[in-house]
Amino acid sequence: MKKQQSGFTLIELIMVIVILGILAAFALPRFANLGQDAREATLNGALGAVRSASAVAHSAALAAGNTANQSVVLEGVTITMANLYPTADAAGIVAAAQLSADFDTTGGGAAALVIRVAAAPTPASCSFTYTAAAANSAPAISAVTITGC
Repeated sequence: MKKQQSGFTLIELIMVIVILGILAAFALPRFANLGQDAREATLNGALGAVRSASAVAHSAALAAGNTANQSVVLEGVTITMANLYPTADAAGIVAAAQLSADFDTTGGGAAALVIRVAAAPTPASCSFTYTAAAANSAPAISAVTITGC
């Protein structure tokens, strides 16, 4: 009597490997792009934090009866203010929004403060801007630029 063998043939194993290779070729680009999605989400989170921090600092200044350029203290951190809104620098909006070292900033003061994701392939194209408030107006906060994320 012949013994019946169990298992896979060489052809079956090769076909399984080929199919797995094809599936991996389609799945790999999706997984490789998760870094970009994460940087975009981080940037959008920072934009929300800047908008919220600006509004909270403005509310705190109004509630305290401050004049245009008096600083406010939020959660133990002194925030420099200009026209009742955080200034466009590290002691102003960056401190108020509690932005981490994941972000680089350039400019500021009278010019726009550019807030960028430091780990982005092209940080200048993975950013948004905060321009300090002029008299009797709110600060200008741009939409995010994500082409370089």
